[in-house]
Amino acid sequence: MQLQPKPADYPRIRKALSVYKVTSVITGVMLLLLCAVMVMKYAFNVQLYLFGPDGFAKFEPLAPAGVESDFQPGGFDLFKAILIAHGWFYVIYLISDFMLWSPMRWNFWRFLLIALGGVVPFMSFILEARVVREVNAFLATHDVEPAAAASDSPDSSTAASSAHSPEGRS
Repeated sequence: MQLQPKPADYPRIRKALSVYKVTSVITGVMLLLLCAVMVMKYAFNVQLYLFGPDGFAKFEPLAPAGVESDFQPGGFDLFKAILIAHGWFYVIYLISDFMLWSPMRWNFWRFLLIALGGVVPFMSFILEARVVREVNAFLATHDVEPAAAASDSPDSSTAASSAHSPEGRS
C-alpha cells in the first residue's frame, strides 16, 4: 500500500516543490556546463582560463603528463570552478529532493530516481516537469482551497461573529 502525504504537510510540500523547481533547473544547467567542460578537456585537450595576463579569456592546452604541478597558467580556471559549483549545487539539489520526497512519502527508489537527475544530462529537466505536474495534481485533488482554509481559521470566525453581535455594530 502506497502511503499518502498527511494533510498537515501540504504547505510544507508546496514550499519544498518551489525549492525543488529552482534547484533542479540550476543543477541541470550546471551539469550541461560540466559536460561541455569535459568535452573540451578530453576531446580537445584545452582548458579555459579567465582574467589571465594574455587577456580576458584564453584556452590553454592541458599540461603534459608528469609535469602537471609545474604547469601553472595565469588566470582563473573556469573549468575547475564549474566542476566545484556543480558539486555543491548537486548537494543542494539532493537536499531539495529529500525535502520533497519525505512529506510526499514516496518510496526510496523514487528518491534515487530524482537524485539521478543531477548526474544524467537533461534528466533533471525531464524529472522536474514530471514531478511538478504530479505533485500539483496531487495537491489539487487533495488540498483544501486556501480561501476555504482562511475562512475556517479562528481569526476570521471571531471577526465574522463580532460583526453579527450587538457589540460589533457601530
